[in-house]
Amino acid sequence: MTKSLLLAPVLLLTCFVYAQQPHKPIQPTDINRIPTLSSPQVSPDGKWVTYSVSEVDTAKDGRVSHLWMQSWDGATSIQLTYGPEAASTPKWSPDGKYISFMSSRESKKGGQVWLMDRRGGEGHKLTDIKGDIDHYEWSPDASKLLLAIGDPENGDKEEPKTPVPLKIDRYHFKQDVAGYLQHLHLHLYIFDIATKKLDTLTKGDFDEQSAEWSPDGRQVVFVSNHSVDPDRNENNDIFVMDAKPGAALHQLTTWKGHDEDPHWSPDGKYIAYLRSTSDADYMMYDQNILCLMDADGNNKKTLTQQLDRPVTSFAWSKDSKTIGFLVADDRERYVAGYDLTSGKISTFLKGEFSVAGIAANVNGNWLLQMSNPYMPTELYALGNGATRRLTFHHQQWLSTVTLAHVQGFQSKSSDGTLVSGLVYTPDSVNRKKRPMIMYIHGGPVSQDEYSFDVTRQILSSAGYTVIGVNYRGSNGRGLAYCKAIYADWGNKEVKDLLGAVDEMVKQGLADPDHLGICGWSYGGILTNYTIASDTRFKAASSGAGSSLQSSMYGSDQYALQYDNEIGPPWKSQDKWIKLSYPFYHADRIKTPVLFMSGLKDFNVPTAGSEQMYEALKSENIPTEMILYPGQFHGFTKPSYQVDRMQRYIAWYNKYLK
Repeated sequence: MTKSLLLAPVLLLTCFVYAQQPHKPIQPTDINRIPTLSSPQVSPDGKWVTYSVSEVDTAKDGRVSHLWMQSWDGATSIQLTYGPEAASTPKWSPDGKYISFMSSRESKKGGQVWLMDRRGGEGHKLTDIKGDIDHYEWSPDASKLLLAIGDPENGDKEEPKTPVPLKIDRYHFKQDVAGYLQHLHLHLYIFDIATKKLDTLTKGDFDEQSAEWSPDGRQVVFVSNHSVDPDRNENNDIFVMDAKPGAALHQLTTWKGHDEDPHWSPDGKYIAYLRSTSDADYMMYDQNILCLMDADGNNKKTLTQQLDRPVTSFAWSKDSKTIGFLVADDRERYVAGYDLTSGKISTFLKGEFSVAGIAANVNGNWLLQMSNPYMPTELYALGNGATRRLTFHHQQWLSTVTLAHVQGFQSKSSDGTLVSGLVYTPDSVNRKKRPMIMYIHGGPVSQDEYSFDVTRQILSSAGYTVIGVNYRGSNGRGLAYCKAIYADWGNKEVKDLLGAVDEMVKQGLADPDHLGICGWSYGGILTNYTIASDTRFKAASSGAGSSLQSSMYGSDQYALQYDNEIGPPWKSQDKWIKLSYPFYHADRIKTPVLFMSGLKDFNVPTAGSEQMYEALKSENIPTEMILYPGQFHGFTKPSYQVDRMQRYIAWYNKYLK
């Protein structure tokens, strides 16, 4: 069943209706009203885009995604699927007549590939695979599917009443969400649509990812780590093989860092891919550069190293003459292109916004997933340097809320380093001194951008000046800036954070007597470092953080980083003690702290929060700890996401107002 909307008259009507609704400051419960757009795909004829929209089902306390189709001219929007069963990852058949998608309907465990007529009607199940399908791609002639399936092939079997013991013998033996890792891997298969036959392409103690058909359908390209022990390095390389069982694998890249995300040019002559700048076994502080090679692996060259900025995504133009790509650069994520004929890079679109995805259309235009501080991600068409908005899924709920004002700022740290950040204030006119919350991003290798940030929006709308700071270790400022904190955590970052606080006080936006601090993951870790270094903060919230760092060795998923960056604790004890100063100097902390953690978090396990909670309790510092059952490092249950925001506000209202 489908629903078609002619956007022009509908938008006129809805704009009138929205105008009658009162605007209120955004609240924690507004999290339940925000849809999420993902997986956009342009039709072969370039006239349509299909994508998925995920929305909160409060009754089931979860999200459900459905498929939509948007015309390229912007005139028509069609919802393709409905109901309680989710549909995601839509893809066009090569002839453009059908849309395939992933759904777990009629399956006890795992999703299957389904197929529906693009004109509407009920879908039907295309695959019935005994395993978890991680990824799928149509063959160019539409006769086969390339599948990446997780081992073992028992996805529909029920769990035994008494689970068998887990045998663990891997160096990297645990991972958030995945849990404890055994020798189960992701392998490639070819599924014949007519005969329903499943043929095995790859096997062994390796994983194969980012698989793609060659334009002529004869070969498959993919990424895999075939080193002696893949757990002990990040040496992913690019391989090709004929698209038939038993075919030999040919390794195209030999860089000892990681090569990833390979894509054939539409004419089949080249493969573009991303490569790390570092060739170390592991390097947290790194950035991807765009590379190009002939389809047989010859004539490799780097295309964007001179930018000294990470390339985060790319796509080929349909004529194989241009590669469009995204660049993270000092709070922005912009669109650029590499011209194969001239060898030159040009900027296609740049400004105070963030582009999260890019795809090509047959007419020389580009499809973008784009957001800004006042709008979550929507789809846009880009052509001749101008954008045209295609989707309006956030229009209704945004028309009912008042958002915080967002602008960039720069500050100087005590050692003279220039640092960039973003400041959120409840309004743009009344820029007065207010209680301030510094919300620290995680990573550390990421950056705060001119994108929609619901957490900071909600905190600011509660009456606070809120800032985000791209401290050293963040990306978007070049490799030297990113690597500055190598094996020296909680030092330069804290200087950068405190310098930003000083700047906000200087600008009259922050009340120096009512300062708060907050963060999740590395942001929680930095919260602990900062309150152990400076007692000016009157309230803090540390989410999914740690401080007794040596206790994380073997408890979290970062042994490879620890061994390569710090060294094992028994060989580098002094370093580990130095990096654990918030725990060993817990008596210096005077700030009331709210600790939070997901009980299934293997990224930064709950023990990291428990240790600091107990330390502050021993010192009689006001503290609470909130533990969320069944949640990993990133929360997925909507009610818990709302609860976390409500607890933030209650905690800061108690100690800052």
